[in-house]
Amino acid sequence: MQLPTGKKIYFASDFHLGIPSLKASIERERRLCRWLEMIREDAAMIYLVGDIFDTWFEYKNVVPKGHTRFLGKLAELRDSGLEIEAFTGNHDLWMRGYFESELNIPVHHHPIRRSFNGKNFLIAHGDGLGPGDHGYKILKKVLRSPFAQWLYRRLHPDTGVGMAGRFSRMGPKHTDDDSNAFLGPEKEWLVQYCLQILEQEPMDFFIFGHRHLALEYELPKGAKYINLGDWLRYDSYAVFDGTELSLNYFNPTQKA
Repeated sequence: MQLPTGKKIYFASDFHLGIPSLKASIERERRLCRWLEMIREDAAMIYLVGDIFDTWFEYKNVVPKGHTRFLGKLAELRDSGLEIEAFTGNHDLWMRGYFESELNIPVHHHPIRRSFNGKNFLIAHGDGLGPGDHGYKILKKVLRSPFAQWLYRRLHPDTGVGMAGRFSRMGPKHTDDDSNAFLGPEKEWLVQYCLQILEQEPMDFFIFGHRHLALEYELPKGAKYINLGDWLRYDSYAVFDGTELSLNYFNPTQKA
């Protein structure tokens, strides 16, 4: 794809809508909607790179309530012709058709490769990639299995969505502590994953979420890894202007 003159591609992840409280989540929704409105004029495409929701489970005819401002803004932008693509994360991996049917937004469940203006991109949420984290990788296979999802859908939605929310809130709270610090290239599994890919094929940019780090990291062979941070602490996103990919931070006082 060759970007039209003046157009850009935007990437953001880890909104975790739904936590830590209804009030805080709604305020985050409002910031996201202001950001989407700000970028709509020069955006050629927007990638939402996983953990959009802190909890999301789709039944055949039921989805979790809430998030109406955000979903409505996505519908408005898609109806205007703006291209949007989404990814599942480890918190919202049970997305199974709602975005496609209601919003006309494709959802990716695995890493994808794209080429823009001659630059090669690898885009993924990042959970389960690289060495290590073997327990989660086993759990992810179980949770992704059609049989496990069929079993879970036997639960009443109030029970199923409620249980998912409780389990989610038992995990890391993504606060400012040492667990969110960059661990160095040897211990960062996503950096190791990038290095493995670079041994096999050329790549200019790697874009991930998941780690809740607002990070730009230079890799061998002129490649760059960007972690998109989150909207719990950073309100961060990446933008590709046709030549360079950079990390940015949304200022709510900016005008559309």
